[in-house]
Amino acid sequence: MARRRTLRPDEEELWRAVARTARPLHSHPMFVKSVEAAAQFTPDPPKAPAKPRLPHFRLGEKAQTAARHDLAPALQTGLNDAPLQMDARTHGKMTRGKLLPEARIDLHGLTLAEAHPELIRFVLNAQSAGLRLVLVITGKGKRGVDTGPIPQRMGALKHQVPQWLRLPPLGPAVLQVTEAHLKHGGSGAYYVYLRRR
Repeated sequence: MARRRTLRPDEEELWRAVARTARPLHSHPMFVKSVEAAAQFTPDPPKAPAKPRLPHFRLGEKAQTAARHDLAPALQTGLNDAPLQMDARTHGKMTRGKLLPEARIDLHGLTLAEAHPELIRFVLNAQSAGLRLVLVITGKGKRGVDTGPIPQRMGALKHQVPQWLRLPPLGPAVLQVTEAHLKHGGSGAYYVYLRRR
């Protein structure tokens, strides 16, 4: 669609002279009024250009603030932000490594397909045996070959196990999940505090 431009004063005067001599094709009052309105039309004054939303930027200049695009927060942040479901005193002892896990499972080296049923079996058996604190060792993971444009997270089990522990059938059995103390595996293991049956 063509943009309408404003008329210069000499063009506007010419337009009015032509509009005065024009005769309507039809004698209908609507057409007569439109021709008269066109003859009396005066365009609006030009508007000032809009102010740019972004500050001026020259090629080669460094950005003022570096935008960080973190689509998924760190795993530790998600676990720490989870509401505390258990006794605060017991939780403090657990995170400081003062409570000893009553059972442990090592998922190190297993694939996701192998680890998921093992984790379900272990947690449900531990809860039925009356255990409260168990240790799930996932390992920290190793960096694989990153060939794509989207960065891959390190440690598939490390990121998947907390999700499995929130979903059924394990969700109703688990009260709290936190990262283990350094003497029990640190960021490569999780404390899983179970509900009583």
